Amino acid sequence: MTLGQHITALRKEKKLSQSELGKQAGTSGDLIGRYERDEVKPSIDVIIRIADALNVSIDYLVGKTTLELNQDMLKRFQEVSTLPENAKKQIYMVMDALIRDFKTGQAYADK
Repeated sequence: MTLGQHITALRKEKKLSQSELGKQAGTSGDLIGRYERDEVKPSIDVIIRIADALNVSIDYLVGKTTLELNQDMLKRFQEVSTLPENAKKQIYMVMDALIRDFKTGQAYADK
């Protein structure tokens, strides 16, 4: 998938017009259209602003990863990374338990 295709897919997923995304990213809707059609490549500054406007990481936007980390998740991970090791371990244990419980609940709901 090209950068333009990623921008298009994410913009549509967020239900934004090219003009709305352009405003949020500090550029024009016409230029967003050109990026989406891969007619021109945005500068790194514009890529950062588009990723911020779409609430995704730059790596996800440019296709370097398939893991979508939105800004809310990134902030939480950054906060956790500043904690002492014993606090991190406790948080990871709670997260693991919640994920396991959610998946178990999903499995029973599917039956």
